[in-house]
Amino acid sequence: MKYLYLIILLITGNLAFADSGSDTIKLSLQQVVDMAKRNSIAAKQANTVRETKYWQWRTFKSNYQPQLSLSGILPGYSKTTQQVLQPDGTIIFQPVHNDNSSLQLDFSQSITATGGTIYGTTSMQRFYDFDRRNELYNGVPYALGYSQPLFQYNQLRWDKKIEPLKFNESKQAYIESQEQIAITVTGYFFDLLLAQVNLQIAETNFTNTEKILAIARVKFDLGKISKNEILQLQLERLNAQKAVGTARRDMEIATLNLRTYTGAEGDEKIALALPSATIAMNVSADKVLAEAFENRSDAIAFIRRIAEAKRDVAKAKGQSGLVATLTANIGFSNTARNIPDIYRNPQNQQLLQLQFAIPVLDWGRSKSRVKTAQANEQFTEYAVEQDKQTFKQQIVTQVTLFNMMKDQLIFTAQADSIASEKYKIARDRYVLGDLSITDLSIAFQENDQAKRDYVAALRDFWGAYYQLRYLSLYDFEKMEKIAYK
Repeated sequence: MKYLYLIILLITGNLAFADSGSDTIKLSLQQVVDMAKRNSIAAKQANTVRETKYWQWRTFKSNYQPQLSLSGILPGYSKTTQQVLQPDGTIIFQPVHNDNSSLQLDFSQSITATGGTIYGTTSMQRFYDFDRRNELYNGVPYALGYSQPLFQYNQLRWDKKIEPLKFNESKQAYIESQEQIAITVTGYFFDLLLAQVNLQIAETNFTNTEKILAIARVKFDLGKISKNEILQLQLERLNAQKAVGTARRDMEIATLNLRTYTGAEGDEKIALALPSATIAMNVSADKVLAEAFENRSDAIAFIRRIAEAKRDVAKAKGQSGLVATLTANIGFSNTARNIPDIYRNPQNQQLLQLQFAIPVLDWGRSKSRVKTAQANEQFTEYAVEQDKQTFKQQIVTQVTLFNMMKDQLIFTAQADSIASEKYKIARDRYVLGDLSITDLSIAFQENDQAKRDYVAALRDFWGAYYQLRYLSLYDFEKMEKIAYK
């Protein structure tokens, strides 16, 4: 009964990973994931990329809005010597001392449908000669014009098709980056959890081995066991002691890695709670595929890549053959010795010009550019189709894996329970002298391995869960799309 009482006091190997000290913080998997999404460097990088994409979008939008700019030279003071060409072709140098200041206000508005630009301007120029005390003004009260490229590539129209796709793609990519953080930090979480389990197992084994060794020495003194069993237990104790040191080292490394990634500050000990082994969700491949093609940035990228290939063909065609620009404007200008006189009876000014360029002999360069763009378009269509197939296969595989992991976790939990019960029986049988030290060691190892296998199964299960969220950007527990502010 004395021996049996000692065995009852042995640590049973439950997974109580943390002490109740005030310097220990207890964290669940969800808390660790939330912490990483708030504080990690990866989260800050994702936020920076999102902000960059937002301002690129704002820049694109501004291209379709009216533009108003003020330019000028004020003052335009100059005192120097300049060369002056004479009628007979000779040059003399004359001193120049003047102020030539100007201001100009320009307005422009792009026309998306045609690629043309409506523009307007008003300007004022003042020239004052200090040597001769002569003051002159020149101004354009107003002028309006229109410039229209002919037979050319319309960048505004193509940008209006592609840039919204890029912006939507960047928004979904940000959500994906958050889910990728969850996948990564889950790995660090289970690294530390396994290290804590290994430390708990090592400490339990060391304690158990010492107590069994104490009992074995009593039995040896009574002549019930051999010296060889005492030596075997002493070796087991040394190995258990080494395992405790190794487990502590691994736990410190895993803790540092988790702190570094999540951006956790402070020096408190971290105790991780064992995650749940079940999730209230049903997953089908059809549902995941539907959400993935609706939510993922890859799905938007498929459309964008095809649109960009078509744009490149249009650009190659627009740069081949006749290239022309029609420009027309009408306005008024005047010169006077004071500002009010500029606006009295200004002179009418008009401009109409057609600027063009036609390749006469380019040795097939234009045709080659068009054919190259068309070949790239065809290649892109094939590549996108292949990527779609890979995308679908990846999702179907992950759904299958997740459903398998749910079953595997149940089997592993049962194996852990059986191994734990088997170890308790083997321990009691050894005390009663009904089991060899070899069989007891085997029970030790099987119990330890079963606990590690259970943690590994939990890791696979939760890793598959977050991978499903990443692939679909859909929360199957809440039955809603994943979104971040």
